Amino acid sequence: MAPPAEQGDERMSLADLGSVGAGRASSPPNLATLDVTVLAGGPGVEREVSLDSGEAVGAALGRLGHRVSMRDIGPDDLSALSQEADFVFIALHGEFGEDGTVQGLLDKRDLRYSGSGAEASRLAMDKVASKRSFERAAVPTPAYEVVDRSQLPRWSLSLEPPVIVKPVGSGSSVDTVIARTPTEVRETVTRVATKYGQVLVERYVAGPELTVSVLGDRALPVCEIRPQREFYDYQAKYLDDDTQYLFEIALPAALLRCVQRLSLAAHQALGCSVFSRVDWMVDRETLEPFALEVNTIPGFTSHSLFPKAAARIGLSFDQFCQRIIELSWNRG
Repeated sequence: MAPPAEQGDERMSLADLGSVGAGRASSPPNLATLDVTVLAGGPGVEREVSLDSGEAVGAALGRLGHRVSMRDIGPDDLSALSQEADFVFIALHGEFGEDGTVQGLLDKRDLRYSGSGAEASRLAMDKVASKRSFERAAVPTPAYEVVDRSQLPRWSLSLEPPVIVKPVGSGSSVDTVIARTPTEVRETVTRVATKYGQVLVERYVAGPELTVSVLGDRALPVCEIRPQREFYDYQAKYLDDDTQYLFEIALPAALLRCVQRLSLAAHQALGCSVFSRVDWMVDRETLEPFALEVNTIPGFTSHSLFPKAAARIGLSFDQFCQRIIELSWNRG
């Protein structure tokens, strides 16, 4: 195993923070004290994580001097969008909040909001559409097939187990399973496809799991994730205290630079803007990297990876939240 790779001089002075992305070098006066609505909660299975993210974001914006209104939202209650605000910070994960729905509603109201627009959000949430975009952009991704609920009676696996079985449009590894035998594959695909309508079956890549956060037009330092479970599932993401997040990584520096470059390519292939987080698996034998997905609204909790990566370049959590506002405001 190679020694821990150097990822360059990661830290930045406060004077340099404005160079991350296309935003202004310092916070303009009209962005210093805004009326901000923070959307958190929502109807999806990631509701509890979203509430934690929203609480962290709201506290940070309050410390910065913004006037913050915390609001829940769902398809049956859009009253939060009637709140007078200069800016809407979306801390919703998964269904409704991350799939382009709320972004489309905000576009119709001509309200400025954080992160990617509606179309990029929709595309990134659809794991199959994302993988097809990766392929067109020459971003490597594991071999896969898609199974619809209607295909179950006649479906047979073309990939060799083990495989990863996951819903096409969910996040946080909810209902994601490693199936190692043909029987496990059949049972898992049947269960997940029945629940969600469509399932992605993906070649299992055994090796290090990496993630790269993108802020503006810059890929932040690569982070290796080492869960104490079989893989980085919901429990390891949000509840376990023994999951390790490493920025000193025992992989070749050239590989880490390649993953950063490809992360930007994946982010751009989906039309994302402002920020995202790109998840990777590296084949332990060949050291080939494979993109799994792009998260357009990664978590803002104490366990979350994006704030950890931002800290590596000298951005405190509060500064990170402010930078998202600045970059999003310039997106229009």
